[in-house]
Amino acid sequence: MKMQQKAQQGFTLIELMIVIAIVGILAAIALPAYQDYIVRSKMSEPLAALAEGKTTVAEYVAANGNYPTASTAFGLNTATRPSSEIISSISVNNPAVGEVVYITANVHTSVWEGGTADDSSTAAFSLSGSTNPDGTMDWDCIPGDGASGTAISTKYLPANCRG
Repeated sequence: MKMQQKAQQGFTLIELMIVIAIVGILAAIALPAYQDYIVRSKMSEPLAALAEGKTTVAEYVAANGNYPTASTAFGLNTATRPSSEIISSISVNNPAVGEVVYITANVHTSVWEGGTADDSSTAAFSLSGSTNPDGTMDWDCIPGDGASGTAISTKYLPANCRG
């Protein structure tokens, strides 16, 4: 007597459920990390605007040896800079000689909270610059505006601002 074996066709219900569970677990882990990554990538726009300001301030200090009497003399076009869906405004403080200059990007909180950029809530991160005796400047990226403003959570800052 000859017996023929029947080949298995398809997957069982248990096997399919295990695969779906594994995919669900991987998605639950990956989705929050991906959302934080998207927010950090959006922070490249304000960081580029701050880098422009950093260059302008450093050139002014190198040419004149001190800070100007008004922050507008740095050459930053902060008053007429249009806001975007990410940046609310760019500002620079007017430090006295020997103090730290802060170039601050105020970012709409809707970037990481959702919603629209029409709301007025913002948080900030800044480049803080101090002069060296040889006329050069050292720059650090910090959360906040160097004063009492609302700081952007460190997890949303670009990599060179997270320490």
